[in-house]
Amino acid sequence: MTWTIKKNFLAATSLIVAIAVPAAIHAQTVESTDPIRIAVNEWTGQVLSANISAAVLKKMGYNVELVIAGALPQLAAIAEGDLDLNPEIWDNSVTDAYTNGLASGDLVLAGALGLEPREGWVYPPYMEELCPGLPDYKALYDCAQAFGTAETFPNGRVVGYPADWGTRSQDLVAAIGVPFNVVPGGSEGAMVAELKGAIAAKEPILMMFWQPHWLFAELDLNWVEWNQPDSICVEGAGQTKETACGFAQAQALKLEGRQFADKWPGAAAMMAKFTITNEEQNRMILEVDQKGRSVDDVVQEWMTLNEAKVSGWIN
Repeated sequence: MTWTIKKNFLAATSLIVAIAVPAAIHAQTVESTDPIRIAVNEWTGQVLSANISAAVLKKMGYNVELVIAGALPQLAAIAEGDLDLNPEIWDNSVTDAYTNGLASGDLVLAGALGLEPREGWVYPPYMEELCPGLPDYKALYDCAQAFGTAETFPNGRVVGYPADWGTRSQDLVAAIGVPFNVVPGGSEGAMVAELKGAIAAKEPILMMFWQPHWLFAELDLNWVEWNQPDSICVEGAGQTKETACGFAQAQALKLEGRQFADKWPGAAAMMAKFTITNEEQNRMILEVDQKGRSVDDVVQEWMTLNEAKVSGWIN
């Protein structure tokens, strides 16, 4: 999965820099004045989650550092105590270092963040008039032509992820035999531009996309709905027209080091309550990525609007 990358938060292959966050004045007594080191990754949503959790911990009186960290090195760093916390880690992009760390107890899950990550095919609502039966995926077998172009007719056209992101849409189409041609998107920016252009012209469009993403704070989009699997959706050749579950979905989880709860029990109690919703994050990503506002400004605005919620987490 590829996400919006802010240049000043570009992921590296190792830990790069720690940014001190001063403790609040007249805050409650804390268990240790050692800095709580929070991992900051390469996509805007996680940057916001990290900065909001830092702001809440600072409000409680804790000494906090935001540490820019690569996605893989951060797992070893948290396990070894060089980092203490990542408030937003996606379990579809982890490795053996993650599963082994959980098994050994060096990594500890602190619950779900509250986001509902989603990947799949999206379309504008007006397409339901041209394809009765949507959002059920089975409607696509009968109305593929409504999504077709001169190049794909009589098949429909679905814009998949860029070629270097993998072939998930192609694999699904091949497995379930839905009459669509998959055209790889050029880039995230190109996909956004094509989607917005099609909607402005009320042209047919079906596209692989994901959220949280700022686009959902700006456009009205519907998701193609698939069968719900008994456990996780297994992508690939095992799916059929009757049993298709579409795409595997990630979980957004909070990850801590073994020592975190023992050293800062008050901070751990707050982080157990800490949540962010898709709607909140979509709006904040829009403000940062599209409107050019600073992360600090957007986080402070969120803190002000959610003062009662934050007080509940702290108390």
